[in-house]
Amino acid sequence: MVAQLLGLRVSLLLNSFRRPPGQVLGVLLASAFAVAATIVAMTGLASLRDTEIAAAEPLVLALGVVVVVASVLAPLAFGVDDVLDPRRFALFGVRTTRLSGIVLVASLVGLPGLAIIGVAAAQVVTWSRSPGSTIVALVSAALIIATCILLARITTALGSFLFSSRRSREVLGLATIIVLVAAAPAIALLATVDWDSAGLEVVTTVTDRLASTPLAAAWAAPAAAAAGDTGEATSRLAIAIGTVVVLAILWRLLVGAMLTTTHRESDPSRERGLGWFGRLPATPLAVVVARSLTYWIRDPRYRVQLVIVPIVPMLMIPVLLIGGVYWQNLALLPLPVMCLFLSWCVHNDIAHDNTAVWLHVASNTSGLVDRLGRVIPVLLVGVPLIAVGAPVSVWLYGDPTALPSMIGVCVSILFGGLGIASVLSVVRAYPAVRPGDSPFSQPQDGGGAALFSQSIAFFLTIAISAPAIVWGLYGLDEHGSLPLTALFAGVTAGLVVFVVGTAIGARVFDSRGPELLTFTERN
Repeated sequence: MVAQLLGLRVSLLLNSFRRPPGQVLGVLLASAFAVAATIVAMTGLASLRDTEIAAAEPLVLALGVVVVVASVLAPLAFGVDDVLDPRRFALFGVRTTRLSGIVLVASLVGLPGLAIIGVAAAQVVTWSRSPGSTIVALVSAALIIATCILLARITTALGSFLFSSRRSREVLGLATIIVLVAAAPAIALLATVDWDSAGLEVVTTVTDRLASTPLAAAWAAPAAAAAGDTGEATSRLAIAIGTVVVLAILWRLLVGAMLTTTHRESDPSRERGLGWFGRLPATPLAVVVARSLTYWIRDPRYRVQLVIVPIVPMLMIPVLLIGGVYWQNLALLPLPVMCLFLSWCVHNDIAHDNTAVWLHVASNTSGLVDRLGRVIPVLLVGVPLIAVGAPVSVWLYGDPTALPSMIGVCVSILFGGLGIASVLSVVRAYPAVRPGDSPFSQPQDGGGAALFSQSIAFFLTIAISAPAIVWGLYGLDEHGSLPLTALFAGVTAGLVVFVVGTAIGARVFDSRGPELLTFTERN
């Protein structure tokens, strides 16, 4: 059965190149990046063979920790759709222990598995300085591969087993974002280190504390053997072996639980009344607004976007603070950034509807009604955000004369971005995450259209707001009439683009309704 499963695994990998050209290009680029990163890591490890042990050890351990952590986080970051899920083999009558081993072996087939094998083999070259250290390095290579594969399988299985419902996947994704936010200051702090003079000392301090932990013991044992410290090498090998044994037991128990436990979805909550449809008047525009509001409140794909809007500046501010930017100047940054991403969220709104867009086409809904109904919920958030956030930002900045500039820039970004989105969502729609799927999963067929549309929406919004931004920045120093000029330029540009974009988008929607419906059914 092992040979059959390996053959199927190879066939699945080869079938990834039998997709539309856009997807094949994405697969090739991702594969090329992974191969290049692996080759760089292997070359770097091999080049350390002639380096002093005290200098080579922290570098090898640092790379090893990154590989082990990536084995844990990568399955969660890239989704939980697992073709080697043990539950897929429940009807084959394979014993649990054997199935656990078969899945582990099959996991080695693929770029991640081959990359781990390559890096583990390269560290053997690094420490092949004596017969004893070479033997320890070979044993460590096997332990490294086993540890990383077991961690990846356990993480993937837990993700698919525990986070199979829509709500749990949403919570998992939000938790991942929070972790990224928490890690941003640490990453920025590392960027401030003078690596030429103190870099090795920093790495050594960290790796010395990790060398005898399950996270890095397998990577550290050959270094101790190369240095002639047999006792330390034996101790680290024992920790690494114990780690693999514990992980193997956990994997076996997890496979057994997955094969014998029936997943039950929680009972859906019963909503009373018609929600926003009952609160708003029975007019075409109000119905579309109610539908969009319902999406923003109940659809995980929209809720995640709302969470990301304030998180983006939270990621930027710590990095800029550590980089030496004065905090008072940063007080003017969060609000425009939030307006930018808030308006950007609806540039592919039609695709999020999926086949539900037939409601608008079949009922002959006016394109103007459709366009306005989709952006009004964003304005209900964005306009109060500007009304409250602009005075607060200016107060924190300490100069009330900056208020007109702040309002002009934010209005230009919000309304201009929505005008651009109204056109792009009907002209350059691209496949989006389908309703019911995890908001962090990958669309079925995006190709280069997604990147193109996202870039166009982002940079056109910046270009439209550029005059207001430039005059606003000059107004911070020169004051005078420049802040009022920025206000006038921003409000004028934003409203003009909003009106023109909504009108164009409405006309395109009226003329391309059937084509949009065909697109959503196909994707």
